[in-house]
Formats: sequence, C-alpha cells, structure tokens
Amino acid sequence: MLRAQIPFELFGGHQRSTVDLMFFKFLKSHSKKETHKDRILFFNRNRASIDYRMTSSEYLPQFGFTEALSYNHEKLNGFAPVLVGQVLSWGVYAKAGVQYAHVQKNFTVFTWMVSELKSAPDIDYFLLLRFTPSISAHWNLFTQLESVNVFPTQTNRNFSFTQRMRLGFQYHSYQVGAGIDLSENGRNAFSTFYNAGIFLRHEF
Repeated sequence: MLRAQIPFELFGGHQRSTVDLMFFKFLKSHSKKETHKDRILFFNRNRASIDYRMTSSEYLPQFGFTEALSYNHEKLNGFAPVLVGQVLSWGVYAKAGVQYAHVQKNFTVFTWMVSELKSAPDIDYFLLLRFTPSISAHWNLFTQLESVNVFPTQTNRNFSFTQRMRLGFQYHSYQVGAGIDLSENGRNAFSTFYNAGIFLRHEF
C-alpha cells in the first residue's frame, strides 16, 4: 500500500541552490464499508531555485507548483488516470494523462505521461525512482533518480530534458549526500546546464 511521504530537500550546488517539498498520499474515504479502498491519490510538489548569477533582469528565481489527482482502482495494478495542474514561473497549465505508482518501504517508482489540454500540446514525461537499501540497523544507502522531460508537438518549440541524481546515506528520517542536476534544451542544437553539489533531506 502506498504510504504518505513528505520529503523536504535543500540542495546547494555550484551554480544555484534549490528548495523542494513533495508529498503524495491517498485521500481518506468516509465510506463505512470495510472492503472499500482509498482510491484518490493526491500529489503535491513545490520547488524553487535561486541562481548565483542573478541580476535585476537576468537569471531570476524560478518556481513551480504542481498538484495532481489520480483515481487508483486496485484492479489497475498501480496505473491510474491523472489530472495535473501546474503554476510555473512562465505560466499556468492544465494537463491529463496516465500515472503509475508503486511504493514500498525502501523502493519507490512514481511516473506519469500527461498532455496539455489544448491544441498542439506539449507532452510531459515524469519519472521518480528511489532505492534505500539497509546498511545497518539505523543506516540506509540513499539513491534517487528523477527525470522531467517535455516533448513539444509544435515544430517551432524546443525539447527539454532534466535529470536529477542523488547519492548518499540515510539515518532514520534524514538523508545527506552528493547530487547533480543536468538539463538540455533545444531541438536541432541543444544548450546544456549542470549543477553539482550537496543535498540535505528530511522526510516527515
């Protein structure tokens, strides 16, 4: 069964710093039937970054708020239709698509593919993989890969690929280690950016 997770991360990189708060949990049902399963999954993501090169007009802070609701029937084995709303630094977006969620104590797979609700939409693919195997009674290895990708259907718009990797150690509800964020933007020619640094996470 999917358990509630509320990780808060601070990441200090050599080019920018980020703050990230994310959680996903089932909304409680008020049904009195004992056999009824909670099926509405709420996903919330709040992320902001500050570039060290910031001026009054360039490299301004960026933010993103993502809210998603999915209907998870037990017979779909983790797959679910999902509705996504996003407020980003550059606009507001409504999206819909398909989600897959599988969460165990030390392993998480959470992914979706969604499309903007408009003509000639951008297609988003999101993937979160987390693996925290035990090392001792109180310590775990912490590994996480996140992939955020945008595939435009308009030929004059750019592709966007972002990968975030974390590797470190977990002690009870705290994680610390090294990480790197990689991004590419373009279509025929791509611009690249990377930000390497140290992360500190706490899972509520």
